[in-house]
Amino acid sequence: MDKERRERISEAVGLIHQAREILEEVLDEEQKCYESLPEGMQNGEKGEQMQENMEIIEDVLGCLEDVDDLEDIS
Repeated sequence: MDKERRERISEAVGLIHQAREILEEVLDEEQKCYESLPEGMQNGEKGEQMQENMEIIEDVLGCLEDVDDLEDIS
């Protein structure tokens, strides 16, 4: 792989790392909001939706962990 393509991959990896940081922050915020809900609301529709949202974010974060493999491309 030539230098230009490696640089583009490096740029993409940096952007993905930024996206991961943002998603981690959002996940933490959503978790805090969920935990601050009264127990009745946690078990209600709003709480269930918040849990689903957090699961989706966690799944995406899991997928983005493999991005570090791109840094090994030579």
